[in-house]
Amino acid sequence: MAARPVVGLDIGTSGVRAAELTLGRAGTTLERFGQVGLPTGAVRDGEVIEPEVVAGALRQLWAQAGFRTKKVVVGVANQRVVVRQVELPWLPAAELRASLAFQVQDFIPMPVDQAILDFHPLEEFESDSGGRMLRVLLVAASRDMIGSALQAVELAGLRPTTVDLTSFAVLRSLGGDAPEFGRQEAEALIDIGASVTNIIIHQGRVPRFVRILLMGGADITEALSDRLGVSAEQAEAYKQLAGLGPIDTAIGDPAGQAIQTTGGAFVEEVRGSLDYYMAQPGAARIGRVVLSGGGSRLTGLAERLSVATRLPVEAARPMSSLVLGRTGLTAEQLGHIEASIAVPVGLALGMAS
Repeated sequence: MAARPVVGLDIGTSGVRAAELTLGRAGTTLERFGQVGLPTGAVRDGEVIEPEVVAGALRQLWAQAGFRTKKVVVGVANQRVVVRQVELPWLPAAELRASLAFQVQDFIPMPVDQAILDFHPLEEFESDSGGRMLRVLLVAASRDMIGSALQAVELAGLRPTTVDLTSFAVLRSLGGDAPEFGRQEAEALIDIGASVTNIIIHQGRVPRFVRILLMGGADITEALSDRLGVSAEQAEAYKQLAGLGPIDTAIGDPAGQAIQTTGGAFVEEVRGSLDYYMAQPGAARIGRVVLSGGGSRLTGLAERLSVATRLPVEAARPMSSLVLGRTGLTAEQLGHIEASIAVPVGLALGMAS
């Protein structure tokens, strides 16, 4: 029997991308990958604003990539998704899920009747009074935001089977890359998109901290475009050519200063997020930082982050654990997409597992 294909769909601010995987005795195989750009404004900060436009891009994506199924796992990450670590009285998983709406209103900044709730169990513990407790990562997503994403998918003739948090997809895709990072040391995974960045800190693939930043590579491009008075395409080309250098290298250079100022603000937000995690009781030491996402390709960013965090920073290798099928992509194309493939691969892995 042929392996059943599963497709992870990432609807980003700058484009839609999807990966098709199959599971077999030889391992997980990447069968197909494709991406199609989106016009500005169709998706804003990770939230679908124009479902019809996004649906058109999805139809184009399916026609170009030749995916063998229309069933998809859809990822979400934006300002209308909240992830909190909370402590709740222990209940069996099914009962806890059914009772979430009655227990978590004080933990989320939205009415529970307007939210879709879920949780990821972390660990059991005993309270000071001896009660059995459960520490979880609570996820709350705006119901109408999810509805807009699903509307776009369904307008394209696709069938959404699951909605998953993009941060968990990144962990699924990258968290097993370094087995030496076990329970004694944590690892920070940072997936940098155009306008949304996912930060996930995990220990042995157990998520300990999740933060969604509304910042990404497009912020630097926009700042550069405004400063130089050029198109976004020209600004992006200049950004990739110039890169993010040491702090003192842009003196007297307006374009360089725009890159340094915006890029430096992003680096500080990431550093602040890691510091916040480290300040939590019982936080494990972070052993390294791993970068993925299209925004991670900016020259000099890894070095700048390493200096700011005093941690080794490496590029993600999400395809290192995959068997390559007949993708139709050249070695050069595969190398170029590796930075962007972590999210759709992680989404598909969630369904495959």
